[in-house]
Amino acid sequence: MQHTYQITGMTCSSCEAKVKSALLTLPDITTVEVSKDTNSVTLTMDKHVSLSELQEALGGDKSQYHIVAASHNEAVELTKGWLETYKPLLILFGFITFVSLIVTFSTGTWDVMVWMNSFMGGFFLSFSYFKLINLPDFADSYAMYDIVAKKVKAWGYIYPFIEFGLGIAYIAHFNPVITNTVTLVVMSISIIGVLQSVMNKRKIRCACLGAVFNLPMSTITILEDALMIAMSAIMLAWLL
Repeated sequence: MQHTYQITGMTCSSCEAKVKSALLTLPDITTVEVSKDTNSVTLTMDKHVSLSELQEALGGDKSQYHIVAASHNEAVELTKGWLETYKPLLILFGFITFVSLIVTFSTGTWDVMVWMNSFMGGFFLSFSYFKLINLPDFADSYAMYDIVAKKVKAWGYIYPFIEFGLGIAYIAHFNPVITNTVTLVVMSISIIGVLQSVMNKRKIRCACLGAVFNLPMSTITILEDALMIAMSAIMLAWLL
C-alpha cells in the first residue's frame, strides 16, 4: 500500500535525506520518496503504519519534522472556509442543544441544571459514537497530541468507552457527584494536549469526531473541552 503525507520542517536536501533514512528504519516501510518542494513524503508499506509511529521515527514531538496530514482518510482539508470546515461539529452541537432543550422543557419548567445534565449526556454519547466507528484510527490520531495517549496507546482505545459511560451516567442521573467529578478530571487532562498543540501551531487532525470527519485542531477544540469542564464544575459546585 502507498500513502502520501504532508510534512513540515524540511528546508534542504539534507533534511530530505534525514527524513528518508529515519522512516526507512521502520520495518513495514519499504520505500520512501521525500520532497521539500512540495513538503510531502510518499511511503510504500507492507502494512499500515500509524501517524504516531511515523512521528516517533522522526524523533517524536521534539523533532523539527512533523507529519501533519495524509492524502487518504487522515487528511486535513485546510483550504476550506471556517464554516464549511467545522459544519459537522456545529450541526452536532446544534442538534444536542435542541434535543436537550426539548428534554428540559418537557419537565414543565426551565431548570438550567436539567438542561446541562441533558446536554452533557447527549454530548458524550454522540462524540463517543463517532470515535467508536473507527476505533484504531481514532487511537492513532489521539496519540498525536493527548498527553496520556502519547505514553499509553491503550488510552486511545479506552477513552471513547469512558465518554460513552459518562453519557449513560448523565442520562440515567447516576450519582451526579461522581459523574461530574470524573468528567472534570478526564476533560481537564484531555485539554492539556489540545492547548499544547494549538499553542505550538501544530497542523494536525482533531480526533473529537473520530476518523469520520477531518477537523483541524484549533481553538474550537479548546472551547469544546472547556465547555465540558465548566459545566461539570458548575454542577459540582451546585451539588456540593
